[in-house]
Amino acid sequence: MHKDTPHSTAAALLPLVGGAANVTSVAHCMTRLRLGLADRSRVDDEALRSLPGVLGVVEDGESYQVVLGPGVVGRVTEAFEALLAADGGGAAAHAPAGGESPGTADALALRGAELKARQKQRNATPLKTALRRVANIFVPLIPALIGCGIVAGIAGLLTNLGWLPGITPALAALSSAFMALIAVFVGHNTAKEFGGTPVLGGAVAAVVVYPGVAKVTAFGVALAPGQGGVLGALAAALLGTYVEKWCRARLPGTLDVLLTPTLTVLVSGLVTLNVLMYAAGEVATAIGTAANWLLTTTGALAGLILGGLFLPLVMLGLHQALIPIHTTLIEQQGHTVLLPILAMAGAGQVGAAAAVYVRLRHDTALRTTIRSALPAGLLGVGEPLIYGVSLPLGRPFLTACVGGAAGGAFVGLFAMLGTGVGATAIGPSGWALFPLLAGGGGWAATAGVYGGGLLTGYVVGFAATYFFGLGDGADRAVCDSGEHEPRPADRPGPRPASPR
Repeated sequence: MHKDTPHSTAAALLPLVGGAANVTSVAHCMTRLRLGLADRSRVDDEALRSLPGVLGVVEDGESYQVVLGPGVVGRVTEAFEALLAADGGGAAAHAPAGGESPGTADALALRGAELKARQKQRNATPLKTALRRVANIFVPLIPALIGCGIVAGIAGLLTNLGWLPGITPALAALSSAFMALIAVFVGHNTAKEFGGTPVLGGAVAAVVVYPGVAKVTAFGVALAPGQGGVLGALAAALLGTYVEKWCRARLPGTLDVLLTPTLTVLVSGLVTLNVLMYAAGEVATAIGTAANWLLTTTGALAGLILGGLFLPLVMLGLHQALIPIHTTLIEQQGHTVLLPILAMAGAGQVGAAAAVYVRLRHDTALRTTIRSALPAGLLGVGEPLIYGVSLPLGRPFLTACVGGAAGGAFVGLFAMLGTGVGATAIGPSGWALFPLLAGGGGWAATAGVYGGGLLTGYVVGFAATYFFGLGDGADRAVCDSGEHEPRPADRPGPRPASPR
C-alpha cells in the first residue's frame, strides 16, 4: 500500500502547479505552502484539491497557498525546494534570455499574468499590506512560542503537584529565556522584512531588554528593562532600518562600512531609549488593562462579539492585527486572554460543517470534503472548512459565526465570574490549545471552561446550521440531483484571502 511521504507529496504537487518553471518563490507558515507563480492559469486546481494530504487551497493575490496542516507543511516545503533545486531553481532559472516570453502557451501566460496583476492590485491595499508585513515579523516566532509555552505548562503542573522539585527550575528557565529575549528576535525580523540588515535590527531592539536601561531616565522616569516589549522592539528596529537606508544612500563606500552601522545603532538607539520605550510601554500597559477590563467587566458580551466576528476577520485577513496584541499580552501576563475566546469561532465552524454533513446526506462530494477537513478543524486548522464548505455555501458561514459567538460568550461569562482562560502561546486552537491553557483558577478549572466553550460552539453551530443554515429548496435540489453545484472554492480563479 502506498504511503504518502513529504517527498511524494511534493513530487505530486510540483507538476500540478505548472512545474518548476512556473514557481517563482517558495515559503511556508504554520499550515500552508505559499508559492509565487509565474502563470496562475497553469495550475490544475481540481487535481490539486483532490491530492491526498492537501486540505485546501487559498489564493490571496500575493501567493498561491496549499493548506497541508501543521507539522506536515515544513517537511513538504523542504522536499519541494529540493525538487526545485534539482530542476534548476524554478522560474527564475527557466526564464528565457532577453526578457522574451516562453514560446508555448503565450496567450495563456499573458492572460494568467493579467489575472494575477489584477488580483494583486485588489489585495494590495495599504491596510492589508501593513498587516501582511506584521504577520511576516511575528509568524516565524510562533514555533518557539508554542514550544516554550508547553514547557511552561509542564513546569507549572509539576510545581502545583509538588513533583520533581529539582527539575522545575530548569524547565522554568527554558520556558522563560525566549520571552526574555523576544525583543531581539522581533527586531531581527522587522529589519529583514523592511529591507534592513537583520543583525542591526536585533542590535537596536536588544536595548529594550538590556538590564542597564534601569539607569536611564525618559520623561523624568527611570526606564525598566523590557519596557515597551515587542512593540518597542518593532518600532526601534523599524526606525533603525530607515536610518540605515538613509546612511547607505548618502555615504561613500569607504565610509559606509564603518559609519552606517554606527549611526544606525547610535541614532535609533538613543531615540528608542528616550522616546520609543516609554511610549511603547504606555501602549502595552493600556492593551493589558483594556483586555482585562473587557473580560472581567463585559466578559459575556465581549466574548459574544469577538467569537462571532473572528471568522469574518480571518476571511478578510484582518486577524493579523491581533498578533502583536497576543504577543504583548503573553509577554506582560504570561498568557493571552483573547485567543481562547477567538478559538471558539473554529468550534462554531466545526458544528456548522457537521450539520451540513447530516443535512446533505446525498451530496457525496461535499460529505467527502467534510470528512477529510473535520479532523483538521477539531485541531484548529479552519481553512479547509471555511473555503471548502461554509463560505462557498453562504448561509452556513453565518451560522458558524453564531456558534463561535455562543462559545465566546460562554468563556467570557466565566471570565466575569473569576475563572479566566488564557493561552501561553499563539498559533494552535481547537483541541490543540489544551496543553497551552493557563488561568488563575488552576489548569483543571481552566480546561473545563475552555472545553465547555468548545462544546457550546459545536452544539450551537450545529443547531443554527441544521435549522437555519440550509434552505429547504436548496437542500432538495442537492438531494434530488445527487450532487452539488460547483462551489466557488471548486472553480479556478481568485479566492477570498486568509493569510494565516
